[in-house]
Amino acid sequence: MHKFQSCSRSETIGIIGGTGLDDPDILERRREKYIDTPYGKPSDALILGKIKNVDCVLLARTTKRHCTLYDGQHSTLSGVCHIPMAEPFCTKTREVLIETAKKLGLQCHSKGTVITIEGPRFSSRAESLMFRSWGADVINMTTVPEVILAKEAGMSYASIAMATDYDSWKEHEEAVSVDKVLKTLKGNANKATSILLNAIPQIGSMDWTDTLHTLKTTVQCSVILPKQ
Repeated sequence: MHKFQSCSRSETIGIIGGTGLDDPDILERRREKYIDTPYGKPSDALILGKIKNVDCVLLARTTKRHCTLYDGQHSTLSGVCHIPMAEPFCTKTREVLIETAKKLGLQCHSKGTVITIEGPRFSSRAESLMFRSWGADVINMTTVPEVILAKEAGMSYASIAMATDYDSWKEHEEAVSVDKVLKTLKGNANKATSILLNAIPQIGSMDWTDTLHTLKTTVQCSVILPKQ
């Protein structure tokens, strides 16, 4: 799963590189930066650079983060945020990614249902069959909590999901393994890189003022402050 947030023209595009797309070589003039935040340190160093003159930041895959920024531990964010998640991802950003994939001639599904599990282990056959019975199209280890935190932060956020295997539900297929996944990941990473290299310049040239204003307003309307 490869995720990134889009911003206004004066800001930076952040890319969370899932397995296979944590290669900093996609960035020009790259440099590392280690930071700390009110919510703790990121999972790795931030890789700063440019993609076709658009400022970008790359972060390797994250694990076991809190599912809300409003956890009562940070003085700048008080109350409880009941953020709506009917549409978890930014519609405008998704449209750019879908159009780009189609222009590149890549097979693309414009919608689907994702289930996030806590890795690094793969699912048991019983779990895999259960996820399918729920209507899941993709199982991944990285979309949550990033999508929730991005929503609470008022960020435009989308995901590029690429299948690597059938997990363990398909009885007549070889069971999922690291070797098998890595072989498929190489091709997937090339496709994801192509999408990013073509989509990011377009995102960088678009006006995101109204989109970001709507996202920020949604957050403001979702926070219930404690009684004084």
